[in-house]
Amino acid sequence: MTQILLLCLLTLAASIIGTATGFGTSTVMIPLMVLLVPPPVALLFVGIIHLCGDIWKMLLFRRGFDWKLIIAFGLPGIAASFLGASLSLQTEIIPLQRILGFFLILYVGFLLVNHRWSLPKTSITAVSGGLLSGLFAGFFGVGGAVRGAFLTAFNLDKEVYIFTSGLIAMFIDLTRVTLYISGGTRLQEDLTTALFLSIPISFGGAYLAKSFLDRMPQRFFRIFIGIFLALVGLKLLIWN
Repeated sequence: MTQILLLCLLTLAASIIGTATGFGTSTVMIPLMVLLVPPPVALLFVGIIHLCGDIWKMLLFRRGFDWKLIIAFGLPGIAASFLGASLSLQTEIIPLQRILGFFLILYVGFLLVNHRWSLPKTSITAVSGGLLSGLFAGFFGVGGAVRGAFLTAFNLDKEVYIFTSGLIAMFIDLTRVTLYISGGTRLQEDLTTALFLSIPISFGGAYLAKSFLDRMPQRFFRIFIGIFLALVGLKLLIWN
């Protein structure tokens, strides 16, 4: 019962942070959940919650649907993420993760100094950003943060940013959850109970995040995302 309660509380906190930042719940949940259960089980549990979170983002921020951005940025990003994941199996990742962490911190510093800077919203920059973000996300395994870094470069409206993040992540999460299950990973009875309780809780967290973002002026949104990008960068630098 204690473990179920802890997982429900963890899901709530991760859903609020993951939805508000567009990064998803994995960044918060995985490091803590692997302390409670074996890594494969943690990946399946969090993968399902993450997939639900993608759906909540799309439902709650549906006014941010931008088909041009989705085609130009999203589709290349999804394809490139699988290539990046394949390359990661052949390379020592940890030193490169520290480089990525250092880059994210520098990038946030650059945005704070040049807060009006943005990439031109053209098809070429969107396709290029999608390919690079997908490749990096698949390679480093921190898809939400990497996508967030590239999407903030376009200085998007809050709803466009969150919806696009959710849609891209949904296709990737569908694939990885299917692979976990087909590979034989299963949840024990208490974890299954925790999962059924956590799914509606994750919606509650997403709804709270939307209420928070609705009250946040657009001019502060980029700074808000930047703070969490810097925290992810710091984690990659010191904790691998």
